[in-house]
Amino acid sequence: MTEAIPGLTYTTARERPFDPPDELTRVREETPIHRMIYADDHEGWLVTGYALARAVLAHPSFSTRPELLHPPIQNRLIKMKEFKTPPGFFIRMDPPEHTRFRKLLTGQFTVRRMKQLEPRIEQITNDRLDAMESQGGPVDLVQAFAMPIPSLVICELLGVPYDDRERFQRDSAVMLSLRSTPEQAKAAMDDLLGYLRDLVRRKRAEPSDDLLGGLVAGGELDEEELAGVGLLLLVAGHETTANMLGLGTFALLTNPEQLAAVRDDPAVVEGAVEELLRYLTIIHIGPIRTALEDVDLDGHLIKAGEAVTIAAAVVNRDPERFGEAETLDVSRPVHGHLTFGHGVHQCLGQQLARAEMRIAYPALLRRFPGLRLAVPAEDVPMRSDMAIYGVHRLPVTW
Repeated sequence: MTEAIPGLTYTTARERPFDPPDELTRVREETPIHRMIYADDHEGWLVTGYALARAVLAHPSFSTRPELLHPPIQNRLIKMKEFKTPPGFFIRMDPPEHTRFRKLLTGQFTVRRMKQLEPRIEQITNDRLDAMESQGGPVDLVQAFAMPIPSLVICELLGVPYDDRERFQRDSAVMLSLRSTPEQAKAAMDDLLGYLRDLVRRKRAEPSDDLLGGLVAGGELDEEELAGVGLLLLVAGHETTANMLGLGTFALLTNPEQLAAVRDDPAVVEGAVEELLRYLTIIHIGPIRTALEDVDLDGHLIKAGEAVTIAAAVVNRDPERFGEAETLDVSRPVHGHLTFGHGVHQCLGQQLARAEMRIAYPALLRRFPGLRLAVPAEDVPMRSDMAIYGVHRLPVTW
């Protein structure tokens, strides 16, 4: 069995903006699984190899329930012993509870359903580009483009008024900040849940033709469950894609040949989205699982109750799975990256995120062929202090 590296703890500190932390990469180069000391002194495991990461995510004996988890870093919301999963927040449930909610929603996020949404995504994207062109540069691409597109799309899909974006974006940011205290994170979550309960009541009184309205009409979920489902889909639906659009654009602006391929060759775009998802991996803490029983993982005994943290950003650079993994190459065929997870908890909205990126990246680069950073690359503020990686701001001009 692999012994603990003295002092090995998880880190989110990146030496370069697009690469995982060097320390975690060094661990992967030694072995795909290591003992690790967690923030609460729990001795668990760190997985940095692709094959073992897939095995953990697919194994039914690993749980995602928050009361069983241990924090790899001082992530206050995960650490709170008093934290209870909101009803309907199914990403933190195991089967069969998880299965119940997932089945209700799977049909809303199929490839066919996302294709039907593409004309509206294109319209939203072009509207944002028109606004940028009218305003003129420089602009913060996060606020002008990356955040509004997925926010507008998920609001229309769920039936959440976009005029309320300031409230849900603020609460989401507090919930995802690694600097938030337990009290701050819980207050933000409670505020957003309260907002969604009120919205559910309005939809019950006045039926609406949207995802939440359909769930209300279906009658299978109560008010608390509906609010919890709304919380998960609203936060995940805008924060993840917004950060991929911001960070992905930053990466392309610092790789002119790759940018030109995405801008000029429509045949490259679909693969480019997969490569950016793999190369950048904005989920830079976890996934985290806890063994429900003893599990043999490639000769390593994971005992019941022991936590396993998968370093997704490092796993997606595993050279045994991805050739020349440290290089961004939008023309390469990429399959099987773990940015959307794997197994029963694989991201429900992955096809929506893909559609938004396939449309937004080339549209931005074609509208503004002279797009460039308005500040030195080293001055772009990175989201190392957030549970979802990306850029806080991306000043650009053209």
